[in-house]
Amino acid sequence: MKAIISPRLITPRWGSRLAAIGATAALTAAVFVLPAKAETDAKAVIKTYADIALAKYEDSLTTAQALDKAVDALIAKPSAETLDAARDAWKAARIPYQQTEVYRFGNKIVDDWEGKVNSWPLDEGLIDYVAKSYGTESDENSLYTANVIANKEIEINGEKVDASKLTPEFLSGTLQEAGGVEANVATGYHAIEFLLWGQDLHGTGPGAGERPYTDYDLKNCTGGNCDRRAEYLKSASDLLVSDLREMVDNWKDDGAARKNLTDGEPNAGISTIFTGMGSLSYGELAGERMKLGLLLHDPEEEHDCFSDNTYNSHLYDAVGIRAAYQASYTRLDGTVVSGPSVSDMVKAADPAIAKQLSDKLDVTVAKMEAIKARALAGEAYDQHIAEGNTEGNATVQAAIDALIDQTKSIERAVGSLKLNVIAFEGSDSLDAPDKVFK
Repeated sequence: MKAIISPRLITPRWGSRLAAIGATAALTAAVFVLPAKAETDAKAVIKTYADIALAKYEDSLTTAQALDKAVDALIAKPSAETLDAARDAWKAARIPYQQTEVYRFGNKIVDDWEGKVNSWPLDEGLIDYVAKSYGTESDENSLYTANVIANKEIEINGEKVDASKLTPEFLSGTLQEAGGVEANVATGYHAIEFLLWGQDLHGTGPGAGERPYTDYDLKNCTGGNCDRRAEYLKSASDLLVSDLREMVDNWKDDGAARKNLTDGEPNAGISTIFTGMGSLSYGELAGERMKLGLLLHDPEEEHDCFSDNTYNSHLYDAVGIRAAYQASYTRLDGTVVSGPSVSDMVKAADPAIAKQLSDKLDVTVAKMEAIKARALAGEAYDQHIAEGNTEGNATVQAAIDALIDQTKSIERAVGSLKLNVIAFEGSDSLDAPDKVFK
């Protein structure tokens, strides 16, 4: 993905933390003290929220461990079959993880950590070989084509750095965001995705990345440096497992993320839940991940751009938002984690608003399912957003509209509980689209 043309220089990945959603973001400012019974209910809601977080991160860890085993198999015996199995394991790992993204906003521990596992977009030339069409340099990133897999020494901020060992420590401690450039993504799902698929060179045409399994075959090596590529992939896979294990620990009974909520003031905990829902719904998903790509008709703005798995990532983000409201999550083993929810609290305060939000969350998931249906029928998400694809564009826009609409009802839900003002994350793509083209 070419940062040299990336408008994220204008609209950063982290977005505007204090950005409001246009004029609609001004919520009720009164501080409201919950009576004793409602406060008990709020604490129960927060506990359920934390319990579901733990379950989701545990499932994310389980699928990452399965991916790690598939990576081991690929490296041990490179073949079309083992590469396909690793790709399938990567896709499976995205399903529970994307449902956790609603926890990122409002939970500082999660937000500070998230960049290690899900940063995007990335300048893949930092990691491995790229096509000539990628270019050779970027005004914003001196490591744009550093290709650390091919080079045992690289230069960061004018200093020579030993890159002879592509260890987990080197990837996370030296290479990740090297030189202070966010696009230097060296770890996480998307670095692994690139190493499994390679670049998607099809633009807005059909087809995903086509990296051959022989890029890992020491006897019949393509792409050069097959041993170092395998070393990098294994280190990135191991890091993903360890990073997810860290977040699982954060949501256990004595974990810092859980304690920040359960030991805090109940209203603040309830506000955190709504902050996650509104910020992911509006600024991040509707704006940065969907509207930006649609405005530019740019396949470089596809979230899972190497694998063409974006339809699933967007869908499970929406599913995660709904689950945060309803406080119900079905685990990989089929068991359901559920309990008192913010939807129960809203229903007690204003049944009409509660139903309105619940209905809109269902509509959004249905619009995301429509994107998935088109993808499974043969038209990938990067084709959806292509210039001139009227039906594809409309399908994506319908999901964006649903996300914006549900956010308005999230605001009304917050107002019904008379919580403090909540500022959801915004996006230039929605709030000031002219800036995107500057």
